Amino acid sequence: MIHIEAVYKKFRRLQVLENISARFTAGQVIALIGPNGSGKTTLIKSILGMVRPDKGTIRVKDHLVTGNPDYRQFIGYMPQIGRYPDNMKVGQLFEMMKKIRGIESVDIDLLTRFEIEKIYEKPMRTLSGGTRQKVSAALAFLFDPPILILDEPTAGLDPLSSEILKEKIIQEKKKNKLILITSHVLSDLEELTSHIMYLQEGKLQFIKDLETLQEETGEIKLSKAIAKLMRGQETSSAWIDQLFAVEQNKENPQ
Repeated sequence: MIHIEAVYKKFRRLQVLENISARFTAGQVIALIGPNGSGKTTLIKSILGMVRPDKGTIRVKDHLVTGNPDYRQFIGYMPQIGRYPDNMKVGQLFEMMKKIRGIESVDIDLLTRFEIEKIYEKPMRTLSGGTRQKVSAALAFLFDPPILILDEPTAGLDPLSSEILKEKIIQEKKKNKLILITSHVLSDLEELTSHIMYLQEGKLQFIKDLETLQEETGEIKLSKAIAKLMRGQETSSAWIDQLFAVEQNKENPQ
């Protein structure tokens, strides 16, 4: 469903992506992980057509992303930080998106479970970060797209809302959708993912299915498996130490 071929991207002298090639197919849940500055966000924005690669090609369902933007109709995107018109009411935002997409029949599951309809009259500027995340999640799933790109989807969500969203992701996976997720909470990814794509300093280190990664490392926990596989790489080691701290804090909240 997504075909990335020899993609390069440089911002001034900084090589952000270097010779990235990958194929993602229906039914996969790809966890895109790596340290800050590894190129994850640039790769996502390149797929969405928000960043134009210097070299290489990206195709979504056989549509070249640098061509007609109509391919975006196949994608539901949840940004890490949703930015919306401050004075627009929540209900107006959803109505506007329906008109832009030209679709009236929508998936209201998250709208209902997050009780978003109760805040339809609130301006976007009044919403907390967690509530904005719920709005972004509901918008991403609203039009039942075959591809979902979710950037740190559980960030800022309370535990109950996080579980609701993870349940929704699992439901969509069962519908044979392609789902691409970035997250620094690896315990969340263990429940959801089928494949791991690891980037570091703009280079693709590996793409492996989760079972193969666990078998090769002898580790069940994703954070420990990644640490063992990338042992000896200084940048990765520091990042893994941070991940362990996040996982420990999550398992042992104060």
